[in-house]
Amino acid sequence: MNVVTKGQYEFALERVEQLLPMINDSTPTNDKNAIELSLMSDMVIAYEKEYYPIKKPAVSELIELSLEEKRMTQKELAGKVGISPSRVNDYVSGRSEPTLKIARLLCRLLDISPAAMLG
Repeated sequence: MNVVTKGQYEFALERVEQLLPMINDSTPTNDKNAIELSLMSDMVIAYEKEYYPIKKPAVSELIELSLEEKRMTQKELAGKVGISPSRVNDYVSGRSEPTLKIARLLCRLLDISPAAMLG
């Protein structure tokens, strides 16, 4: 496995910033700047995957964020789903996870991807 060092990462990151203004949708893929941008971007991505991985959000985080985005209260969600507000609070706090039936309703009501909900 080819490991990117911090120094290489910092160089690549700076170079990406320099190259971006030189490339647009009409730039041919065999252009030397486009090739270099692709290589530098790959280095940045490899380093960030290794040292700054993005974890998948928990079900509780998905529900909480979706409630905020929709400006909906836990009580309003409970009414729409047909469960108690305390049950919704259990999901938001991470004390319990919804059944598949409830998860399906939550996905539909909160516009959460089923794949994200299932992890």
